[in-house]
Amino acid sequence: MGETAGKLRLVFDAMQATRGVYFFDEFDAIGARRGERQDVGEIRRVLNSFLQFLEQDDSHSLIIAATNHPELLDRALFRRFDDVIEYAVPDRPIIEALLRARLDRFDTRGLAWNEAISQAERLSQAEITRAADDAAKTIILRGGKRITSEALIDALKERRQASLSE
Repeated sequence: MGETAGKLRLVFDAMQATRGVYFFDEFDAIGARRGERQDVGEIRRVLNSFLQFLEQDDSHSLIIAATNHPELLDRALFRRFDDVIEYAVPDRPIIEALLRARLDRFDTRGLAWNEAISQAERLSQAEITRAADDAAKTIILRGGKRITSEALIDALKERRQASLSE
């Protein structure tokens, strides 16, 4: 942990030297609200360093941060980024559109769409498309061309299990 602020300095120095897109994933690990009861002093210092680096940044690079837990982020971060984009889990019509678009090259006649859509509820767009891809791979490996309800629903259930364990 003691090296984190120093490594952040290296990243921000690289932004000055090399124009690019710099992506900070799982940003809540360093961007958590200051003053929380579980607050570790080192993380607070890292966040303060990050905020200072952002303030001083005059590079032509793009800085992107992502989190699944925006409620944990320090409010000062929201003032430092130009845009905040939230992605909600898709509703039933969007789930159906995602599945149909992803599986449009396959025969889906007889597919239990309502059951598949129900299985996909509360999954992200990425999880839904990955499940559709997994179902397609399963069918291809079996030598088939028709997506079965079983293959799609099994893939959606597997994605749900994976998302719960992450």
